[in-house]
Amino acid sequence: MPIPPDGALATWGIAGLATAGVIARPFRLPEAVWAVAGAVVLVAFGLLPWTNALTGVRKGLDVYFFLAGMMLIAEVARQEGVFDWLAALAVKHARGSPQRLFTLVYGVGTAVTVLLSNDATAIVLTPAVYAATRAAGATPLPYLFVCAFIANAASFVLPISNPANLVIFGSHMPHLAAWLAQFGLASVISIGVTYLALRITQRRALAQEKIARELPRPRLTHGGRLTIFGIGAIAVVLLCCSALNVQLGLPTFICGAVTSAFVLAFNRQSPLPIIKGVSWGVLPLVAGLFVLVEALDHTGVIAALNGKLHAATANSITAAAWSAGLVVALACNLMNNLPVGLIAGSVAANQMPLQVVGAMVIGVDLGPNLSVTGSLATILWLVVLRREGLEVGAWSFLRLGIFVMPPALVLSIIAMCVSL
Repeated sequence: MPIPPDGALATWGIAGLATAGVIARPFRLPEAVWAVAGAVVLVAFGLLPWTNALTGVRKGLDVYFFLAGMMLIAEVARQEGVFDWLAALAVKHARGSPQRLFTLVYGVGTAVTVLLSNDATAIVLTPAVYAATRAAGATPLPYLFVCAFIANAASFVLPISNPANLVIFGSHMPHLAAWLAQFGLASVISIGVTYLALRITQRRALAQEKIARELPRPRLTHGGRLTIFGIGAIAVVLLCCSALNVQLGLPTFICGAVTSAFVLAFNRQSPLPIIKGVSWGVLPLVAGLFVLVEALDHTGVIAALNGKLHAATANSITAAAWSAGLVVALACNLMNNLPVGLIAGSVAANQMPLQVVGAMVIGVDLGPNLSVTGSLATILWLVVLRREGLEVGAWSFLRLGIFVMPPALVLSIIAMCVSL
């Protein structure tokens, strides 16, 4: 039975307020508080049946497993000193040059995003970069911005590079060769243009830097070696899962949990410090966002969007692709790219042309480089920064994102259309 119009308006209002709370974090409450509160209010006032809310929560199961596995292994790596060891290695190869260190961080960030996902870049790489820059006597922020922006700019090189890709395509994921044919050139342009934009915006900060040429390299423990092996195993497992079209969440969680168990057993340590160190609040945040999307679907918004996009496609596929890509990119910064990816996936499942679906993928993956709440990876990046006592305001990120994101988005969509 269709929901009454006044109920639809109330649903949209509550979802909007919850999203605004996630973005603005009033009273400095965690993002998860606002997402979960919005979901609870929708169910409590009868605007969303609890069965639908449960369906929304279940849709995120693969993402929960994926994030839990990544956060576990990142916390083990932190406690085993892996990040300090990597920091000394990075400073050695930079040889006293801030520009070389910047480029090195960008290259490593690209590799981590491509092979382990953009969330891994936020969770695993960001602490290592912070440790490296602090140890070298550098100002961390220019290098930390690299972690945030490359996490999104390189997130459509492979299907596994962003969990949102899996959400969009679901069980209709293209073969790896077809994916590379469609997004390979666009990914190269996205990575290159984002690098140039960041170097231009950070050139003055880098020019004023003086960093150490060498750091005492800490000894890597046996637990640290096991952790690095576990991270490598996750990369191999994710590539195999992508080739076989298997969901990534559970294998990632198993790798993270097994690696953590081995390290703890080897060191004869209690698991409590690792469990306490993980930012578990990310999981209810994601669950709340999934429920908010389910509520919007319940009001018929997704069906209406699907109809409008089909009508636009009938008039001009190229115009529809551009409209879809730009609208999705902006919507990610208002709602976060994970729920927008769910909406885009619901629309893409209705036999949309490749250009239109490809533009939505690029919008979901690259569009979030505009604001701090555009993607889950950027929110995770903020969480890591807060643990280190750093705060990046929404306005300071937006001023940088306005310069970095639009040219990369436009040129990537052009490249994708040319590739097809």
